[in-house]
Amino acid sequence: MKKKIAIVAGGDSSEHDVSLRSAGGILSFMDKEKYDCYIVEQKGHDMHAIVGPDNTPYYLPDDEGATRIAIDHNDFSYTCNDERQFFDFAYITIHGTPGENGILQGYFDIIGIPYSTSGVLVEALTFNKYALNNFLRSFPEIHISDSILVRHGMKRMADEEIIDRIGLPCFVKPNAGGSSFGVTKVKTADQLTPAIEKAMKESDEVMVERLITGTEITCGCFRRSNGKPTTFPITEVVVKNVEFFDYEAKYEGKSDEITPARIAPETAERVSELTCHIYDLLGCYGIIRIDYILSGESGSEQINLLEINTTPGMTPASFIPQQVRASEFDIKDVLSEIIEGRL
Repeated sequence: MKKKIAIVAGGDSSEHDVSLRSAGGILSFMDKEKYDCYIVEQKGHDMHAIVGPDNTPYYLPDDEGATRIAIDHNDFSYTCNDERQFFDFAYITIHGTPGENGILQGYFDIIGIPYSTSGVLVEALTFNKYALNNFLRSFPEIHISDSILVRHGMKRMADEEIIDRIGLPCFVKPNAGGSSFGVTKVKTADQLTPAIEKAMKESDEVMVERLITGTEITCGCFRRSNGKPTTFPITEVVVKNVEFFDYEAKYEGKSDEITPARIAPETAERVSELTCHIYDLLGCYGIIRIDYILSGESGSEQINLLEINTTPGMTPASFIPQQVRASEFDIKDVLSEIIEGRL
């Protein structure tokens, strides 16, 4: 019998709709001969399986004839035609809370359903940019920009003190979040407080980060069935008519994404090795994507870590599918390895 896969999407952040687009991508990539796949949409305390007539799979929330059936939180099942339906595996593609910060992973651990991402601790740590940076900064081979944390309700440093330490321009970003919602490139002192207030709308904690200039790249990685992490070809990101790789650049075509990246082979090898090293340091599982800035002379650049995405975008135009297409892998086989590695 085919295994029944729940592609869990949605979430409680500004990235809800982005997540549903990723779910549609994953649905299209899955090996239909091995798996019956259903999208499960989560929002707030509610989860609904999206099913077709007579419980047929492969339905999106807005497909004609799709029905939303409430999930029983006790065992992640639903009832259709008076019959209980159970899932064998959860493929999590929520960008933001609760799928990228360990909450949903803890739920699945409790009820005993295997899932596609890293575990609770890794997800919580990587979702908190400031905590992750301070953990990884203890490894001398990993270069990370200086940053300051501002928490809602706490007494913070004066703007002048922040600027004296971090410098201008700098970035202000939500400490927990993704897809560049709430991120501002601050150029002048009077922009700092409004930027912090904007970021606070996405997260109770905000990170003010020193600007690093150079070539922006991103590298995807997953753990093979043999236990070894393996990277995909690296993507170079070149923004067009915007200040940085923000939401418009990501989702509205205001960037060129070049795979493989136009970097020296020895640099690409070092980035790949570092990505696998970080993957193992953290004990990751499933597909992750690490963003970097390369600074310095070509071939001997310093590799500066920006952030780690543990549930990266999976629409056909997203980085990971682009990188897989440029590799020796077939994306349906990559997803199958991730699923079979936990079943």
